[in-house]
Amino acid sequence: MQYPEVVKFHGHTCPGLAIGYRMALAAMDALNEVRSGDEEIVAIVENDACGVDALQCLTGCTFGKGNLVFRDYGKQVYTLYARGTGKGVRVVFHGNGVPAGVRDNRGAFADFLLNAPVGDLLSLTHVTINAPEPARIRNSVICAGCSESVMDTRIRELNGQTLCIPCAESQS
Repeated sequence: MQYPEVVKFHGHTCPGLAIGYRMALAAMDALNEVRSGDEEIVAIVENDACGVDALQCLTGCTFGKGNLVFRDYGKQVYTLYARGTGKGVRVVFHGNGVPAGVRDNRGAFADFLLNAPVGDLLSLTHVTINAPEPARIRNSVICAGCSESVMDTRIRELNGQTLCIPCAESQS
């Protein structure tokens, strides 16, 4: 997938999207993988910034398929795992090769990120991780508070009632 297609999905170009694009490309190249049709690749992302949209486009990892895992660490780090080979790679954006002053101009910064040598931007480390569990379809339960359907793993028992998290929190 080319960068203009990623921009169309995300809605605009920006340095964050360019970073995610380069990180995802580098990870897929390191694993010698192609876009995941189902759950063949799992991505663990450590931020919820623009770059994750690029990762979704390039890798095929999504929350809906259960092969996109979010860890709220605030780091520009992605770990990709290929189920077929059992191989993993951790990609870190360090940006050590970004020239002074480039970050001050969003357009120039994005252009630099798209064209710079990988080593000026990223570090890649092959890693061994425990195979993430495949996605499972969960049962739904009706919340006694709001009558909305909620995944059974997200219900809370409070005063003998089965409640969704927001209803349980509002009664605490």
